[in-house]
Amino acid sequence: MKFLRIGKEGQEIPVVLDKDGKYRNLSSIIKDLNPESINFENLEKIKNTNLESLEEINQNERIGSCISKPGNFFAIGLNYVEHAKETGAKTPENPVLFNKSVHSIIGPNDNVIIPKTSKKLDHEVEIAFVIGKKAKRVLEKDAQDYIFGYCICNDISEREWQKEKGGQWVKGKSGDTFGPLGPYLVTKDEIQDVNNLNLMLDVNGHRRQTGNTNQMIFNFNFLVAHITSFITLMPGDIVTTGTPPGVGLGMSPPVFLKDGDNMELSIDNLGKQNLKVLAE
Repeated sequence: MKFLRIGKEGQEIPVVLDKDGKYRNLSSIIKDLNPESINFENLEKIKNTNLESLEEINQNERIGSCISKPGNFFAIGLNYVEHAKETGAKTPENPVLFNKSVHSIIGPNDNVIIPKTSKKLDHEVEIAFVIGKKAKRVLEKDAQDYIFGYCICNDISEREWQKEKGGQWVKGKSGDTFGPLGPYLVTKDEIQDVNNLNLMLDVNGHRRQTGNTNQMIFNFNFLVAHITSFITLMPGDIVTTGTPPGVGLGMSPPVFLKDGDNMELSIDNLGKQNLKVLAE
C-alpha cells in the first residue's frame, strides 16, 4: 500500500492510494501517520477495508511528510563505496550511525531553506525505512518483519557545519528543512526487490546523483540487525540509509546549493520529490 499525508502544514490528514491511484481519506480509521498509528495491526485493518467506500481526496492538495512526529530520525553515513571515495572518507567497516533532528522533517515538495550562516548546503538522495513494531536485538533474517515501509529522504547536509565545526555530524544534518520525506510511505509488498532500486537526483535539470541499492555497503536487513543490537527502535522511527555518489561536496571544485535551485528526486516504486531552494 502507498500512504501519504495531505493538507496544509500542521493540518494534514492520512491518505491511502486505492487500486486506481485515487486518494482516499483514512481519517475514519487512523488520525494520522505517526508512532501511534504506524503498526501492523492498523495495516491489516486498512487492507481489509473497501477503500473505494472512503472519501476521495483532491490530488492537487499539498503533500506533507509521509510520517508525523517520529520518536527518532536516524541516518547512515558513507553507505555507498563511491560516495565515501568522493568525499575523501575511508570505506567504513561498520555502519556510521548519526541523528537527524525530527524537527528537520518537511514535505516532499516544500521549500528547502539555506540558513543565513550557511555556505555549503548539499543534497543527498536516500531511501529511508520506517519501523512498524518494537525492534530490539533483531536477527538479520527477521529484519523485514519489523519494517513497516520505505520512503524517499533527501538528507540535506550543511558541510561546513558537519565537517568543520567540531563534534558529531548531527549539527550539519538537522537544520529546519533538512529532512524532506515522501511523498509516499510504501509498504514492503509494493516493492519487488528493495535491494535493486534506482535512485536519482537532478539539480536544475542536470543529473547529479545516480545509484542503486544493490551498491549499498550495508543492506537494509543488516542495518536493522546492527542498529537494534545497540538501540531499541520503536514504531514510527525512521532510518535513512545513505546516499550514492554525486553530491556537491564530491565535485571538483565543490558545487553547493544556491538560492533559486530546484532539486528533483526519484526512486523506483517510491515516487518523486520536487524541492525549491530558497535563501533564508
